[in-house]
Amino acid sequence: MHTLTTEIDGETRTWKDRKRYLWVLGLVVPFLPIGAMLRVEATGWNAFWWLGPFVILVAIPILDAIFRTDRSNPPEWAVKDLADDHWYRWLTYLYMPLQYASFFVGCVLITTRDLSPLSWLGLTLTVGAVGGIGIANAHELGHKKEEVEKWLAKVVLAQTGYGHFFVEHNRGHHVRVATPEDPATSRLGESFYEFLPRSVVGGIRSGWELEATRLRRIGQPVWTWRNDVLNAWVMSVVLFGGTIAWFGAEIIPFLVVQGVFGFSLLEVVNYLEHYGLLRQKDEDGRYERCTPQHSWNSNHIASNVFLYHLERHSDHHAHPTRRYQALRHFDDSPQLPSGYGLMLGLAYIPPLWRKVMDHRVAEHYDGDLTKASIQPGKEHKYLPKMGASV
Repeated sequence: MHTLTTEIDGETRTWKDRKRYLWVLGLVVPFLPIGAMLRVEATGWNAFWWLGPFVILVAIPILDAIFRTDRSNPPEWAVKDLADDHWYRWLTYLYMPLQYASFFVGCVLITTRDLSPLSWLGLTLTVGAVGGIGIANAHELGHKKEEVEKWLAKVVLAQTGYGHFFVEHNRGHHVRVATPEDPATSRLGESFYEFLPRSVVGGIRSGWELEATRLRRIGQPVWTWRNDVLNAWVMSVVLFGGTIAWFGAEIIPFLVVQGVFGFSLLEVVNYLEHYGLLRQKDEDGRYERCTPQHSWNSNHIASNVFLYHLERHSDHHAHPTRRYQALRHFDDSPQLPSGYGLMLGLAYIPPLWRKVMDHRVAEHYDGDLTKASIQPGKEHKYLPKMGASV
């Protein structure tokens, strides 16, 4: 626990940061492949190669259920000191070297162990989970103004080949969030499997177009090392090319599967963060300003610790450069019933997801789903059923 103190109008005020040392737990994630190997050797149970998916889909939801939520916010006077504390910043910096140590350990295990197809898949997904959760780290770093943090974000994204996220998320998603123009905003009635290709293709296209427009505006060619999408993708090419040169062509399926699983974890998080939410237009046809009511929020302690407070998504969209340790809860933001671990598991099963979430969208809009973002072609299926006006 860490205590911040200040003097206001002659009165000493204090605030205790009870999560200060909990954030270290996020650095446990890169050790999952090594942990899986050690447990397999100790027990002989090959099921431990699936440690990564197990932690995400089972262990973290259980921890969320045990430790529940924390709705407390730092007082406004403490936000700047909290944000300037380099302890939290160094925790985000440390993830990257641990992530790549984990990645190369995974490569060694894949190429030197006699794994069954099921064990191979489990280990590959465990390594992919490290890269996927790493995107939460890249998300935190990529929003900051310091150049070193921006470059670290791109390096972290290289493992999943998702370098365009650095541009599209910051300059695309944050501008168009909760509108039909945003490929990363899911719609009421849209399953994750319908959303995934729309978001992946739309995100790549958006990131490239945004960066090309920026370069043309400043008189630079699109095909230049200054292109932030291109130089991020080059990092992936160098990483994968070097890995193939080192371990041989047999490593290629591993690189593909772990990368796809990693970025699919980002996309399922995208799916649940703004599901069915819509910014309304004013009389001039302009979208209203993004508010905490346009993001699903969660205050579950365990999953937030592993994801750099990503689940306090409402404040993040209101203050994108605010550092993770200073993000706040808003009472008027729509709340998820659990943390991201359980919610992404539900998203993989569309009937369960709809049973849990569709009525919450309806309640958020007081039953008037004409205010919600609805998957085209499904209005007839959802609006009458939920009692909304048409």
